Amino acid sequence: MKQADRDRLKVLHEVEKGHLGQKEAGEQLKLSERWVRKLASRLRKEGDGGILHRLRGRASKRRITEAVREKAVKLVKREYGDFGPTLAAEYLAEKHGVKISKETLRKLLMEAGVWKRQRRRVEEIHMWRARRACRGELVQWDSSHHDGLEGRGPKLYLLAMIDDATSQAWAGFAEHDTTEENFLLLGNYLTPWGRPVDFYTDKHSLFTVNRPARRAEDEAGPEAWTQIGRALRELGIGWIAAHSPQAKGRVERFFGTAQDRLVKGLRQARVGNLEEARQYLEQEYLPLWNRRFTVDAANPTDGHRRLERTHDLAAILSHVEERGVGHDYTLQYHQRRYQIARTDIRPGLRGATVRVEERGDETVWVRFRHHYLSVQVCDPPTRPNPLPARPGVKKISPAPTGSKPRNWMEGFQLGNSQPVWKVIKQETGGWAPDQGKGSAGGVGR
Repeated sequence: MKQADRDRLKVLHEVEKGHLGQKEAGEQLKLSERWVRKLASRLRKEGDGGILHRLRGRASKRRITEAVREKAVKLVKREYGDFGPTLAAEYLAEKHGVKISKETLRKLLMEAGVWKRQRRRVEEIHMWRARRACRGELVQWDSSHHDGLEGRGPKLYLLAMIDDATSQAWAGFAEHDTTEENFLLLGNYLTPWGRPVDFYTDKHSLFTVNRPARRAEDEAGPEAWTQIGRALRELGIGWIAAHSPQAKGRVERFFGTAQDRLVKGLRQARVGNLEEARQYLEQEYLPLWNRRFTVDAANPTDGHRRLERTHDLAAILSHVEERGVGHDYTLQYHQRRYQIARTDIRPGLRGATVRVEERGDETVWVRFRHHYLSVQVCDPPTRPNPLPARPGVKKISPAPTGSKPRNWMEGFQLGNSQPVWKVIKQETGGWAPDQGKGSAGGVGR
């Protein structure tokens, strides 16, 4: 009898003496009250041995013989050495009729030196996430660089947006994955459908400012926005960052399908340039996708919000920077100076900060508070002509690159220099000391 059996026997004797109730005994032994009554009945009928397990001392029906052990290890060494215990146990049972559990086989292989215990790595688990209920509640946004034209033209980027609830997609081709191209895609999405609640993207520098980690968690820093982040904030659209490609798996699977179906369709249509690729995408592939691969939303309510009158897409979807106005009512932007028209000068403008918008048509708009100002490019100031060199003055040439600095007294000899009065006479043709000999007052006269 083991020590655990002796402890159980002591508690059951207390129950028989009436010193302990069956419920309290079950709590101590971690057994149910029904099982305590059954053990107490066995104790009265069979004595102390009645509490032992009925299978104690019997041979296990699942026990494998030594011959089976040797056969299993031999087969694994010969045929399934790199399968691993789990897959090897399945093959042994199916092809050779040797039924052995994977854990038993793992133990046998470790004893034979065939299998080595591996430390289990902590893997990141991506939990399944249900679709959003309403269309327009969440839209995944990403880009893919794939040679869709297969060498018949330039390598193109596929910029795509896909609704999380219905898998409805909108996409476009571009030669470069830039802010301007993504602004064009965003404008084409917002115009027919409206503003979604949230966009779900990766942490690309187009969407977020990737800065180095701060030294302290509570260290304050200026809030920085990318151009797309600023536009989404002005439109009242939320932004959610995905921490892995698997998190935005819906748009990733859209790209996987496009790299198969879209590439083959472009090949059959003999598309060889950007314009033809865009035309095929809008007229053939996207209607096919939205007809065959979309589903109905769980809630028929559309989550898109209409664009308000205050949402000027031309101004919002532009490159925006802030500039200071000088005392002469000019501002500097991209190596150009702009002059504000006199009729648009208003109180508080001088020295203030204005909003400069470079729109898609490459025009520059300047806004102060809620008013747009008329500006024009100033002519660069002309530099004054340099003064002419004095006659007889030798221009000093700069020292050659890499040479040692010259000493200003180098080559100077006082005996070889002319007297000052002779130099003045040669330059001015005027008074000389020999002209004043014998006079009483000299220069003062």
